[in-house]
Amino acid sequence: MRALGQGVVIVLLGMGVTACGTSTTERATSGAGIGAAVGAGTAAVTDTGLLTGTAIGAAVGAAGGALTEEDTLNLNELSLTD
Repeated sequence: MRALGQGVVIVLLGMGVTACGTSTTERATSGAGIGAAVGAGTAAVTDTGLLTGTAIGAAVGAAGGALTEEDTLNLNELSLTD
């Protein structure tokens, strides 16, 4: 059960960066890639099906990226030197 909780945290953190990109297509694509990686990692941690975890992660990431707007999270505006 602890591994499942860790997986949920990983998924939520991964979804936080799915809004990268200026267009809906870019955000959906980057979200799918990040989601697939997070889903695969979660599946490995929770000892479930790797392909299923990857597919679910990609779908959630793509949806998260497509449903966000550019102004929601713009990593280009973040600066550590300001």
